[in-house]
Amino acid sequence: MSELRKQYVRALNQYFQDGSSGSHHPAVALGEALQSIGPEELVLLHEQSMHILAASAEPEEALRYYRLSFVFLMELFAHYRFQFRHVHSNEQVLEELRNLLFKTHNSFQSVASKYENVLQHMDSGIVIFDSEGFVSFVNVMMAKFLGMPRKTLLGLDLPGLAAHSRLSRSFRRLVVKLHREMFLYRLRYHEVIDENGRHYLVTATYGEELDGDILISVKDITEFKKIEQSAYQNDKLAMLGKIAAAIAHEIRNPLTSIRGFIQLLRPHLAQLGKDEYARIVIGEIDRANDIIYEFLNSSKPSTPDKKQVRVVDLLKEVTLLFESEAILKGCDILLEDLPSSTTVCVDVKQMKQALLNIIKNSLDAVGESPQSGRGVIRISAAEQGAKVAISVEDNGTGMDYHTQSKLFDPFFTTKVEGTGLGLAVCYRIIKNHGGHIQVDSTIGEGTIFKITLPLC
Repeated sequence: MSELRKQYVRALNQYFQDGSSGSHHPAVALGEALQSIGPEELVLLHEQSMHILAASAEPEEALRYYRLSFVFLMELFAHYRFQFRHVHSNEQVLEELRNLLFKTHNSFQSVASKYENVLQHMDSGIVIFDSEGFVSFVNVMMAKFLGMPRKTLLGLDLPGLAAHSRLSRSFRRLVVKLHREMFLYRLRYHEVIDENGRHYLVTATYGEELDGDILISVKDITEFKKIEQSAYQNDKLAMLGKIAAAIAHEIRNPLTSIRGFIQLLRPHLAQLGKDEYARIVIGEIDRANDIIYEFLNSSKPSTPDKKQVRVVDLLKEVTLLFESEAILKGCDILLEDLPSSTTVCVDVKQMKQALLNIIKNSLDAVGESPQSGRGVIRISAAEQGAKVAISVEDNGTGMDYHTQSKLFDPFFTTKVEGTGLGLAVCYRIIKNHGGHIQVDSTIGEGTIFKITLPLC
C-alpha cells in the first residue's frame, strides 16, 4: 500500500502542476494497481495523499490543491469503473460513493476552515482581489485597519473602496496611492505613514500561483520603526560620546599647564593688588576640570574593585564629609539605627562618590525649600533578604513626575550651574555593583532615594 501511495502522490502532484488539460495522463499512469482496490480504499488513499501534499504547501496553495483534487478523484472513478464487491445494486453503489465523497468533502472543509482561521487571526491585514479586481477575501485585522466591517468590504473593487463613505480621508489617500504604485506599476513592497504617524508595510503578491488573484498584506511596523530609530539614535550618541570624551581628555592637558603658570604668576599679581584675579582664574580652571572629570567618569565605565566593607562605616564616613556644609545650610543629617554587622562588597571609592552625589542633591533641595523649619536628611539601612536597602530621605522641595522620569538621564539638570552628570554617574555605579536605585518624591514634601545592593 505504501508503494501505491507514493505512485498516487506523484500522479496527484503532476495533476496539480499540469492542470485539468493533463488530467488523463496522471490517472492512466497509476495503471492496473487502482483496479485491485475498492472505492473506500481509494478515497482513503486519496485523503492520505492530500494530507501529504497540503502539509508542504502554502495556505493558499493547499486550498487550490483541495479544490482540484475532487476533479481528479471523480475522473478516476469515471475511468476505471471500480468493482464494488460487497454491494448488489446501482443504488447502493451511488449511496456508498455519496457517503465517501461527503466524508472527504468534510475533511476538505475542516482543512479549509483551519487555514481561513489562521488568515483571519494573523497580526497582518490580509485582502485578496480576484482576477476581475474585486475583494474576495478580507481578514479581521484588515477590516480593523480600514475601520469598516468585513461584510462591507467584500465585493468592492479599489475605486469602490476608495469612494466608500466610511473610509477615513487618510486611508482614502493611501488606497489611491497604492492603486497607482502597486497595481499599475506592480511594486511588491511599499511603506506608508498615516495621519497619526503610524507606519505600515504593504506587500503585494502577484503570480500564477494565485490564479490571477492579487494578495495584499498590511502590517503595522510602528514599534519596529521606533526600535530602529532608537538604535540609530543610540549609535549616534555613542559615537558622539566617544568624540566628546577624547576632546575632554585633551582639554585637561592645557588646563593643567595654564593652572601651573597662573600659580607661578600669583605672587607677582599679588604685588600688583590683583591676587583676586589669580584666585578666580584658578577656581574656574578647577571647576572646568571637575566638569571634565565627571564627564569622563560617565562616558568611560570602569569595573569596580570590590572590597568587603560594613555599611555603617561607609555611611558614617560619607556623613562626616557633609557635617560642616549641613550646619551652614541649617540642616540636620540624622543616621538612623544602622545594622552593625551588615557588610557589602563594593568599590569603596565609587560607592562613596555615588552616596556623596545623592546627599549633595538632598542638601541642595533642603537649602532651596521655602518651607519654614529646619531641614532634615535621614539616612537609614535595613537588610531585605540577600540585599541591603539604603535610604536617603529629605524634607526639601521635592520633584514632579516629569523631573523624576529624567533624573538619571545624562546632562539633565534643574540647577543653573549643574552639569547633569552626577546622578547619571550614580546610576551607572550602582548598576555596575548589581544594585538598583529608585526615587520617590512629592513637591513640597521631600524626596527619598533608595539604593539596593547585594550583601556579601
